[in-house]
Amino acid sequence: MTAKSADGTAALEKALDVLDAVGRAPAGLSQAELAAQLALPRTTLYRLLGSLSARGLLRRDPLRRVYCLGLRCFEYARTAYAMPDLVAAAAAELRALRDMTGETTYLAALDGLEVVALERCDGAHSQRSNSAPGQRKPLHCTSQGKAILAALPAAERDALVRDLPLTAVTPRSITDRRRLQAELRLTATRGWSIDDEEIVPGVRCCGAPIVDADGRVRGAISVAGPVFRLTMERLQLLGPEVAESARRIGAQLAAGPARPAHGEVRAVDGDWAFDGAAPCWSDAAGALFWADTLAPAVHVASAAGDRIAARLDAPVQALLPHPQGAAVRAGDRWQVVDASGRLEPLPGRPLRPLLAACTEHPDGRGTLWACVADGERWRVSALAADGTAEGGWPLPEPATALAFDAAGGRLFIACAGSGTLHVAERGRATLRRLATVPKGSGVLAGLALDAQGGLWSALRGGWSVVRFEADGSLDRVVAIPVPHPTGVGLGGAARNALYVTSARTAVGRDALDAAPLSGRLFVLDGLQGAAA
Repeated sequence: MTAKSADGTAALEKALDVLDAVGRAPAGLSQAELAAQLALPRTTLYRLLGSLSARGLLRRDPLRRVYCLGLRCFEYARTAYAMPDLVAAAAAELRALRDMTGETTYLAALDGLEVVALERCDGAHSQRSNSAPGQRKPLHCTSQGKAILAALPAAERDALVRDLPLTAVTPRSITDRRRLQAELRLTATRGWSIDDEEIVPGVRCCGAPIVDADGRVRGAISVAGPVFRLTMERLQLLGPEVAESARRIGAQLAAGPARPAHGEVRAVDGDWAFDGAAPCWSDAAGALFWADTLAPAVHVASAAGDRIAARLDAPVQALLPHPQGAAVRAGDRWQVVDASGRLEPLPGRPLRPLLAACTEHPDGRGTLWACVADGERWRVSALAADGTAEGGWPLPEPATALAFDAAGGRLFIACAGSGTLHVAERGRATLRRLATVPKGSGVLAGLALDAQGGLWSALRGGWSVVRFEADGSLDRVVAIPVPHPTGVGLGGAARNALYVTSARTAVGRDALDAAPLSGRLFVLDGLQGAAA
């Protein structure tokens, strides 16, 4: 190394020392305080402060006469951890875990031989874990670090373990490399890790790695709390939940821009509806039934076009598949309507007010399920003939659409108020959040499951229909030439056509001029080939 390069390196190290000192002082440091801390000559420090300020890495507060980190530091940090925005992708899951457990949740990323905390959601208890964002911790004694190590390729993991200084931060820290490797193998097998008072006495953590579809480890999340609340028995139950949250975060990072569906949406010839809803296919009729809920009527669409088959004398509350055509709830009675428009009474169906409804099987067989009022809350339950709710799941808000999978084992629930899609599984008492749609994208309206396990929903007010993969990642966006698509249904003999109803009400004059097809039925053909 030449004398000139050595001098340059020394100057760089001094500049970094200045940045480190200012970064550790939230209130900033004066020039005199920096000189005292770093033992730098006044002239040298003056030059360093001038250069760092000129580059935007430092800024001087003229009122307090102290130096603070400049905005360029935040730009660098944002670029370093955008991933493509790991923090944004994890935000909802961190909050959900926090709300579910009451404990503090963390997001961290690997940096050398340490993990760096990127985000924290504080728990509900006054006594809680409180590591600050930006704090660095060793890999070997944190749940996040062990989760990341366990998910890395073996060669990379072994290289890191060899270089780790296995310092005993607490008496319970792992300091033996063979023991650490054994725990990492266990973590990799079960998918989640434990920190049992290994970095902070009296605190336990449960972590899981965030891995994208390319297999890259992007970071880890964790739940932390005092040992008297996070018992080992509770961690055994919590671990799979943390791992599932981490998997959903990784799926968001893996997903590229939602791809458009192949083909074009076309309007089906026929009359428009004030408020179209509930498209459902009938194999018996070889046609699609759908409803106008405001000008009460049942439409039937086939290869010949769309027509009004039956007019009703009360607003439509539900339209569901039925072996003879469709079952329609209008006013205080259920009826069966066939393709010719003939209406017949349908006894044995409950007359309790329904917020959303579906049958246990997509073809109309099985028990009727519905979202009903349950005191001051709501519940999704099977309904007996007298309207009694049997079993099911409580909801914090009303559901606006329900759909069972083909086997009838999983129930998908759309809640338009929060934009949340839930999954309820038989034998499991709690709901699992599948995805959340931002309010600016539109309001969830209708649900339909395709043969590949994808979940379709219309976005009312969003001019589009979306498809979610089974893991909750957004797979596809289909543009609809009207502002208010209101429902989705799969039809055709191979269920390879996507039907979309729409509304004409609440469409302003300007929007109606731009979307004259509002209220019509739309179809996207060849869907199965597009989804393959």
